[in-house]
Amino acid sequence: MANKNTSDVLHSVENGILKIVLNRPTKKNAISASMYKIVMHLLYDSVHDSNIHAVVLTGSGNYFSSGNDFLSFMTNGDEDTPNIENSVAIYKNFVDTLITYPKLLIAIVNGPAIGIAVTILPLFDMVYASDMASFHTPFTKLSLVAEGCSTYTFPKILGQSKAGDMLYLGYKMNALEAKLYGFVSEVYKHEHLNDVWSYLNKLSTLSAESILAIKRLVKRWNERLLLEVNEQESIELITSVKSPDFVQKFMSTMSSRSKI
Repeated sequence: MANKNTSDVLHSVENGILKIVLNRPTKKNAISASMYKIVMHLLYDSVHDSNIHAVVLTGSGNYFSSGNDFLSFMTNGDEDTPNIENSVAIYKNFVDTLITYPKLLIAIVNGPAIGIAVTILPLFDMVYASDMASFHTPFTKLSLVAEGCSTYTFPKILGQSKAGDMLYLGYKMNALEAKLYGFVSEVYKHEHLNDVWSYLNKLSTLSAESILAIKRLVKRWNERLLLEVNEQESIELITSVKSPDFVQKFMSTMSSRSKI
């Protein structure tokens, strides 16, 4: 596949697995508009690459990802003035890509995950986590709405009450809780997190056709619904990002950072 390695997104292929690494450790792997586009291109290309049977997303450094890079989000990465609709369209297309992706999607959560880095995880087929990982969705603190289809997937996986804890009150779930609720498949000691690769290498010994067929069946029943959920959440996200409450919080945060 074409080389799309950048300093912020790295990728490699081994044993039929495309490894994508969010690589902004100094920014806690916050996801910019350009990073969304790069990851989407990698996913698009991999669909047509018969040598790739699965995709693994992980982070470099101590964080999986701190979520959206809101400065990039507000300016669409390369514009001087905010274009909220275009920015949300990039994010929406990214989530749509995860929903419709036909091959295995696997996440290795190497550290704390915040916001979109948490809400997209139920769209992956398997999630493995370091015992140093945590899962935090502080949307209401930021005057935002939940996204990543979490308004549907969280109650389904976690139950209504725990989903409410996370979505409404910003409860931070640790890795062991995440395993207990079925949010992640397995938790590894942080120093042994690379052991998950030995486990995943068994994919190369399994039938790719069988895996694809099973994934088609699993996706079939929810894909249309998830696309609709993403559409509605994106509409609400545009409204919330334009709200005076969010703009005030965003400007206050930017002002605080400029003084550091």
